[in-house]
Amino acid sequence: MADRPPLPPFTLETARQKVQAAEDAWNTRDPEKVALAYTEDSVWRNRDTFVQGRAEIVALLKAKWERELDYALRKALWTFADNRIAVRFQYESHDAAGIWYRSYGNENWEFDSHGLMVRREASINDVVIDESERRIFGPRPESERGQEIPLR
Repeated sequence: MADRPPLPPFTLETARQKVQAAEDAWNTRDPEKVALAYTEDSVWRNRDTFVQGRAEIVALLKAKWERELDYALRKALWTFADNRIAVRFQYESHDAAGIWYRSYGNENWEFDSHGLMVRREASINDVVIDESERRIFGPRPESERGQEIPLR
């Protein structure tokens, strides 16, 4: 099995790198690419949905990005210890009717010794926003990396 650095145990620097790598991958909206960061038998809770394994992760992400159009994400490290990282995030997307949402969430991640995620638990709340309220446009520019995301 190939390693997916950075590897646990995490330091502040490597935890931040892992979070940015996850943000970058999710902003591709490529379910197959995103799924490679997880173990073959990874378990997820995503809102009220429970999935296990890469095939189910890919299916969940395909459905997600068919529903959540023009998805753009920002993640921020909350805390870390050993092989675990806690993240808060926000993303914006719109539905087929053109209604825009900002989704606020928290994730708990657990990694194996190869740097692959074995467990992901995500709690997410959606808020309807006016298109003029958008602030997340595509992947994070290099100049904004490391910047905190606002609470609102």
